[in-house]
Amino acid sequence: MLAMSAKGILPKVDYAIFADTGWEPESVYRHLDRLEKEVAEPAGIPILRVSSGNIREDALDPDHRFASMPLHILNKDGKPGMTRRQCTGEYKIKPIKQKIREILGYPYPTPIPKGVFVEQWVGISTDEFHRAKDADVKYMRNRHPLLDMSWSRADCTRYLTSLGLADTPKSSCLGCPFHGNAQWRHIRDTSPAEWEDVVAFDAAIRHGNARANASGNRLLGEAYLHRSRVPLGQAPIDHVTAAERAALLADADEADELEYGVVDGCSPWACRGDVDAVQENFGLAS
Repeated sequence: MLAMSAKGILPKVDYAIFADTGWEPESVYRHLDRLEKEVAEPAGIPILRVSSGNIREDALDPDHRFASMPLHILNKDGKPGMTRRQCTGEYKIKPIKQKIREILGYPYPTPIPKGVFVEQWVGISTDEFHRAKDADVKYMRNRHPLLDMSWSRADCTRYLTSLGLADTPKSSCLGCPFHGNAQWRHIRDTSPAEWEDVVAFDAAIRHGNARANASGNRLLGEAYLHRSRVPLGQAPIDHVTAAERAALLADADEADELEYGVVDGCSPWACRGDVDAVQENFGLAS
């Protein structure tokens, strides 16, 4: 959407907003720098980077309140469970809303007058039309340009390829528990340092976040990043899941994308709770 706006295919947006959780893959930060320099700046579109902190550091800081990640839990009775997902609201939606209020000239807690709003573009394609939804505040009105254009994920990929951006990575936390096996393999096989980082984090949160443990609210069970509920370094990530097989059968041309894990991603306005979702961590306002 940013590229199409910069090229005049879509109307020019006033801002692009990137919500940074502080724990994105280095490839995402490199790509963002490239977008800013080669696409946004020449078109006069500012990319605003907003943040509520570093989600990894916050989870391991006993003095910091932590908005929980959706960790996979193995309870003492052997039954599986999952912790609440609060990270999307805290690390993505909250800082975007704060920035939009600033742009409008009404920072929190100043009331925003009736009729004052931004139009916010959300990058949901036809593959996931069911995730399109209205904003939960009146000063933001969501629009879904890719749906208006009937563009699928494959259409987006082809367009990015035509611009020399075929290597566009998906935005998500390195240690997101919603990663599918393809994404875990991608981290392990292409970035040893980041793999070491997520394996260490997985071990560190075995009994919950540091603040909860320090306050005596130790997790009754064990927490894991991988859905198998075993330590990440031992998890069966080489297993090709049913979702991966279905995607391969549906479109053999996208096999390389699947192999390298690009079907994983996270969006501030359509956070996925499964491994199939494909979203961008961008909000565009006009």
